Amino acid sequence: MATFSQPTIEKGSDMVLDFLCSTCEEKKLEESADYYCESCVKFFCSKCIDLHSQLFTQHSPHGRGDMKKWPVAKKMEDFLLKCEVHKEENNEMFCEDHSQLCCNKCAFLNHRYFFLISFVLKT
Repeated sequence: MATFSQPTIEKGSDMVLDFLCSTCEEKKLEESADYYCESCVKFFCSKCIDLHSQLFTQHSPHGRGDMKKWPVAKKMEDFLLKCEVHKEENNEMFCEDHSQLCCNKCAFLNHRYFFLISFVLKT
């Protein structure tokens, strides 16, 4: 599965690759994905999509113009679900007073009125 590539920032690059081509990634290459195929559940760069389209004529990959049909990258999903204060905890509560997601520890320590939420991510 393609990954959200934060290492490019850590390496000092100005360019951030949000999704990597699944085929190139298997070859240890970091190539930005331009397409996502729901049938294959894989991401493709502009080079790899040509071969994919020749082999799988019935598939309809989605380009960057239709990113709402792309899945959330695992690293991004983890980033969104984790508490900013308690990195090992998942956000499971919502504080209405502060309009803020929080983990159980934060809810107990810092928030009076909160309710339990359940995250449902479309995959």
